[in-house]
Parts: sequence; structure tokens; C-alpha cells
Amino acid sequence: QVQLVESGGGLVQAGGSLRLSCAASASIFSFRYMGWYRQALGKERELVATITPGGTTNYADSVTGRFTISRDNAKSTVYLQMNSLKLEDTGVYFCIAHSVLPGGQRYWGQGTQVAVSS
Repeated sequence: QVQLVESGGGLVQAGGSLRLSCAASASIFSFRYMGWYRQALGKERELVATITPGGTTNYADSVTGRFTISRDNAKSTVYLQMNSLKLEDTGVYFCIAHSVLPGGQRYWGQGTQVAVSS
């Protein structure tokens, strides 16, 4: 069973920065992609950003230009650098890893809280 361990959430003022980390218990090459989703209170979970082992990235329009996803293949870890944070970025951020195996199982981390204050 793959485990994803997240860290780096917290409370920050609007305009500030945070960096999230997600370490996988399996090789990053076991996954088609890894990335981040987030869920605000009372809302659906939504895509933030994903990255493939080869480095191809995908971002939600709402974070493009402010967030950067990166990975360290040797550490099976992905990072999310969040700059110019806005109040609407508040939520629980979940790491996701999508297996390359048939069936494409998705693994989720436990979530880390990000709170942006005015």
C-alpha cells in the first residue's frame, strides 16, 4: 500500500508564501503523475497542480503564475511552492499519486491545512 506523507501547511497572511511537500513510500516512477488537490470548506475537491516523472506540469487557472510544482525523483517527493497567496487559497491540500499499473489506482495523502488571513 502506497503512503503519501504531506507537510508544510500552516497559517499565512495574504500575499505570503508557503511550501508543501509530499513524500511517497514508492518510487515516483510508479506513478503516471503526482500532484495536489485542495478542498475549501463546503466546496468540492479541485485540482491544483500535477507533475509527471518526466517533469510535465499542469496547473489550475486560478493558481497559474503563483504556484510552482516540482519534484525530486530520487526522494520520491513533490513540492508545491505557493506565492502571492490569496484568501481563496484557504483549504485542505491533498497530495495525490496516480499509479501506472492497470486500473490506475489513485492514492491520497491525509491532507494539510492551509489558511490565508487578511
